[in-house]
Amino acid sequence: MTPLPTDFFRRDPVLCARELIGVEFVWNGCGGLIVETEAYADEGDPACHTMFRPSARRFVEASAPGTAYVYLNYGMHWLTNVLVKGGPRNGFVLIRALQPTRGLPEMRLRRRKEHFKDLCSGPGKLSAALGINAALHGTSLLHSPHGGLFHSQASPGITSCVRIGISCAVDLPWRFLAADSEFVSVKPRAAKLPRHTPSIPGSPRPDQPKPKTRGIRARRTDPPPPG
Repeated sequence: MTPLPTDFFRRDPVLCARELIGVEFVWNGCGGLIVETEAYADEGDPACHTMFRPSARRFVEASAPGTAYVYLNYGMHWLTNVLVKGGPRNGFVLIRALQPTRGLPEMRLRRRKEHFKDLCSGPGKLSAALGINAALHGTSLLHSPHGGLFHSQASPGITSCVRIGISCAVDLPWRFLAADSEFVSVKPRAAKLPRHTPSIPGSPRPDQPKPKTRGIRARRTDPPPPG
């Protein structure tokens, strides 16, 4: 497996979030193809941790692009992000869902679920399935012997919509999904604009949906991708 280069994460977080769709995320023998992500900008984005957590701002300053930013959400679920740094703006990409490709028996034990689509269809679910917790925080996802982010042969259609699970900057189309994937956490949705939540200046408009696929179809190469 070929890891993503550091330069991949020296770009805008919105671009990185989009282009992480179809990348394989593997940790300690378990993993899958990324089918859902969200981008967060470290400046001007009120939904980003850097706006209200000094520790997040220090993390951006001190860490290299491609480093894992892992935090406990609502005291229950570990969420896995990757630092984007060195481009036009810094930020994070939240990995929201995977299409499982490897380590299914172990993931089923950790999740106590049998159904294939239930294993990694959400950011907390995928962290639990891969055995991710606070120990991963600050670890490079590009240079670790335990795994990371790798090129794959997948070539999914990609669509975008608004981010979910947040209460501010909810109109930004910074959530990216493999088109018509059965493994995403929530199907694409339109923005519901609040009265007093402005967009970030210069934010991109929603992309037009790409051709739909069920799951991720690999390019016809030999050998085919795992899973």
